[in-house]
Amino acid sequence: MNFIKRKNIFFIISALVIIIGLGFGLSTGLNYGLDFTGGTLMQISLGKSVPVEEVRRITDTFDTKASIIHAGTNKDEVIIKSTLDFDNKERNEIFAMFKEEYGLENDALIQSQKFGPAIGSEIQRKAWLSIIIATLGMLIYITLRFEVKFGLAAIIALIHDVLIVIAVYALFNIPLDSSFVAAILTIVGYSINDTIVVFDRIRENLKLMKKNSYEDVINSSIVQTITRTINTSFTTLLAIVTLYILGVDAIKDFAFPLIVGIVAGTYSSIFIASPVWYILKTKFKEKDKVNPHRM
Repeated sequence: MNFIKRKNIFFIISALVIIIGLGFGLSTGLNYGLDFTGGTLMQISLGKSVPVEEVRRITDTFDTKASIIHAGTNKDEVIIKSTLDFDNKERNEIFAMFKEEYGLENDALIQSQKFGPAIGSEIQRKAWLSIIIATLGMLIYITLRFEVKFGLAAIIALIHDVLIVIAVYALFNIPLDSSFVAAILTIVGYSINDTIVVFDRIRENLKLMKKNSYEDVINSSIVQTITRTINTSFTTLLAIVTLYILGVDAIKDFAFPLIVGIVAGTYSSIFIASPVWYILKTKFKEKDKVNPHRM
């Protein structure tokens, strides 16, 4: 398969997913979770393990988008997070519903807090700052190990992966919270590993295939590494999909963006990163359209 010849098809597929997702997100607004927007958190001891669906019958009366996770040694506590700003009276009314439903005492309310938007803004700023620092660090590393154009191509592929994940979140209106940020940082590290493997093979083949064009070198390098890339991603996905299916809500919130990110990262390592490097390598000078070592 000539990956470089079909690069525009791959670019169009990615662009459509990103544009549709981000366009939908801009029109309706991204669904920022409690960690970003501020809101209300309540932790209640129910005295027994209660399914999330049962708890949600109560929480849906005041917030259909509230997140619910289990806590406590025996999973007999629930933590309810809502982006709505409930005052003390409203939080007491919510707890009264649980008291009536499960026959609770007053001390069953372990904590009840309201987070102001200032806290949410600080967390949001630090989250994006973490992603930017990680990206710049990788750019420096790849530039030192390979060259600047390899580094730029890798960063473009990473931005592609992050935008794909955000687009999926926007399309399905999934809340963005601290789990999303942790998953994004994990995806960035995982994706760059696959990309470096392909780039390393390209660098080796540039020395071995001196009579071939950049296009031939890239195609050969991708073919030589594609089995390793797909097998590694598949085995990783098996574990994460299992966590998503069998895990509690808190695990699912972390696993879902990982699933999307690994698929996007595998795609970008094969179909985006190397073609972008090819474009950067051949953009400015006509003589660069072939391997400079070619005799």
